[in-house]
Amino acid sequence: MRLQQKIALVTGAGSGFGEGIAKRFAAEGCKVIVNDLNHDGATRVAAEITDRGDEAQVCLGDVSKDADVAAMMTFALKTWGRLDILVNNAGISHRNQSMLEVTEAEFDRVYQVNVKSLFLTARHAVPVFRRQGGGCFVNIASTAGVRPRPGLVWYNGSKGAVIIISKAMAVELAADKIRVNCINPVAGETPLLKTFMGEDTPAKRAQFIASIPLGRLSQPRDIANAALFLASDDADFITGACLEVDGGRCV
Repeated sequence: MRLQQKIALVTGAGSGFGEGIAKRFAAEGCKVIVNDLNHDGATRVAAEITDRGDEAQVCLGDVSKDADVAAMMTFALKTWGRLDILVNNAGISHRNQSMLEVTEAEFDRVYQVNVKSLFLTARHAVPVFRRQGGGCFVNIASTAGVRPRPGLVWYNGSKGAVIIISKAMAVELAADKIRVNCINPVAGETPLLKTFMGEDTPAKRAQFIASIPLGRLSQPRDIANAALFLASDDADFITGACLEVDGGRCV
């Protein structure tokens, strides 16, 4: 049990990578707070975790709203008395299209969810981690922030911001024994896949897969395994790292 007695909050855990991370953490002894905006998704994931004998609670909320993020921290402390790991997984994208066709509202929402959420979770989690003598952030960025694809300009930029913010946080918080790392997944089998591709067709999938040397899209288990390592004591001397889980896409 690599996360025995740890407490983790996983945002956007009602589906996709977040679901995979929440279930993997729970299987390793972690008590997991399943956050999402989607009530049905979050309750389903939590129920599937508890049905197999592991521990999970649901905390609905919008990661781009200060009051909601504050409520998540309060919930974690009231429910289990502490928080050891925060996984910033919640994310969205605009549709794959010309950069000039993305609306201002779409741009704002992408940066609110993908970037502002890091600002808000840091505001509320860092003081908790400091009082406890340490903690761990795992931020889900993307290969889009390293090797951007056309048609996703503003999404690419948001994930580039996640990468540099993670590194900057790692440097600033190291003295507090707070580790900050991020993961760069390649396009994966998640609800966002159609948005990334513009349309989900065999031809479009083949085009994306052709750019990945290992010849497949990422799966939630791939990202969950990487997040487990970075959140565990096995990585207690790793901070500021950005781990590409991409089948060789960024080589």
